[in-house]
Amino acid sequence: MKFAVVKSIFPSWRNIALAIIGAILLILAFPDFEFWYLAWFALVPLMWAVEREKQSTAKSFVVGWIFGTLFFLGTCWWLTFAPITYAGFPPILAFFLLFCVTAVSGLFPAIFAALLSILLRRFGSTALLTAPFIWALTEFLRYWLTGNNWNAIGYSQAFRAEILPLASVGSVYLVGFIVVAFGAFVLWSNLLLIRATNKRPIYIAAACFWISLAVLTSLYTGGDVPAELPKTAASAVIAIQPNVPMSGVDYQRWHQLRQRQIEMAEAEIRKISEQRIANNEKRIANDEPPITVIFPESPMNFMYEDDREFQKFINEFARRNNVSVLFNSAEPDKSNGKYFNSAVLVSPQGSEAAQYDKIYLLPFGEAVPWFLEGILPGFVGNFSYGREYDLLPLGDARAGVMICFESHFGQLSREYVRNGADVIIEMTNDGYLGPTPILRQHLANAVFRAVETNRPVLRVTNVGITAYINERGQVLDSAPGYTEATRIWYLSKSDGTQTFYVRFGEWFAWLCSVVTLGLMIMAIRNRKAEARV
Repeated sequence: MKFAVVKSIFPSWRNIALAIIGAILLILAFPDFEFWYLAWFALVPLMWAVEREKQSTAKSFVVGWIFGTLFFLGTCWWLTFAPITYAGFPPILAFFLLFCVTAVSGLFPAIFAALLSILLRRFGSTALLTAPFIWALTEFLRYWLTGNNWNAIGYSQAFRAEILPLASVGSVYLVGFIVVAFGAFVLWSNLLLIRATNKRPIYIAAACFWISLAVLTSLYTGGDVPAELPKTAASAVIAIQPNVPMSGVDYQRWHQLRQRQIEMAEAEIRKISEQRIANNEKRIANDEPPITVIFPESPMNFMYEDDREFQKFINEFARRNNVSVLFNSAEPDKSNGKYFNSAVLVSPQGSEAAQYDKIYLLPFGEAVPWFLEGILPGFVGNFSYGREYDLLPLGDARAGVMICFESHFGQLSREYVRNGADVIIEMTNDGYLGPTPILRQHLANAVFRAVETNRPVLRVTNVGITAYINERGQVLDSAPGYTEATRIWYLSKSDGTQTFYVRFGEWFAWLCSVVTLGLMIMAIRNRKAEARV
């Protein structure tokens, strides 16, 4: 009896193989492989498997779950690096916990497959053309239920300039929609040809694959339009990539690393001064274009308000060099005795000028749900949630700050720009996850935030990838990973224009959700009508 139940929900081995092939293709589309074009075909095997299993919603669900779980295992394996390296977890335990997490994430492609199978039963192969709507819904659902949409399929195209402009209209969901729509059309046209010609599917599929690949690559011009960094502007930013080690830093070493970052910053300040002299720029002191030094999020754990020695140290640095300083700091939340994970800006006069408290905290890393407080500790700490979209002054320009994985949230950068931000600054540290694909995957998020908002993103990191991302999503002046590096970038005020996405938010994801809901209602009504007949 139990065997019969298992058999009733377990797909055929051929369809399991198709799901595995599709997952591998999609894994290869993401960093560190970055065969971006494979994403356009990756869902074809999955959708074909669902079409073959369409008579069983349960079997289709399992096919999608296998696909999703394997994909997230293959692209997020780096989550095991910190537990194994720093917490001493046995690898087998770390990977078991990873499997548990990815198995949950795999439920969303499973929902996609189940919904698609229902529509295929009711509307035939034409229902394949609804796949991009369903996929966008399930990615949007993953975001709302888990607070995370890491490696949504659109992010595979982050380093391809040709399709990126669509993000300014409908964010990463619209880009992903186009990618899935291409694959759905390829499969649908394949099935039509197979039925029309009565030829073996493998020959038709192979021919259509190569034709589709040729069409796809012809649409891509093969490179970005050349771009340069702004050479001069109203203010300058000095980005510091200090490459602070993640462990083994005692008190003496901590002071040495702090002093080293100051030395790196002052070397760049001298370069700017020398350049101004070389350009014969004669200005009175108060008329000099302001300079802001940015230190990234790092394991050095600055505490500006509570650590008076550090406060004096950084204030004197700012006054001595006539610069503003932006750094990550744990700042007290006087309402509950906790701390905020904050970005603090110190003025050239040596006093605090502005502060942003991180709004999107890492679940179970920086904050534990209220009902688990006292039971489970946070991996990094148990911080308070920030509540204000504070903008920080950089000369005449204003900046919004994203700390760590906040670059994953389009809503944050959108609110900044709605409030008048001219530039977005990301301060992050991926060092605890090692020299793994996380560096490029995290960078892909920042690329989309720049395009969605039409604002440059200044990415300042501990170990990489520090880079200037312009409004078109082009990654410029990037620093090599796991090395000390400094960069000088120039900023000016934006023209204040707002993209369609900034004005209307996730309208496209909501549209896909409504369309999918409408299709499901039609399918259920049709089924009930046929049952009455």
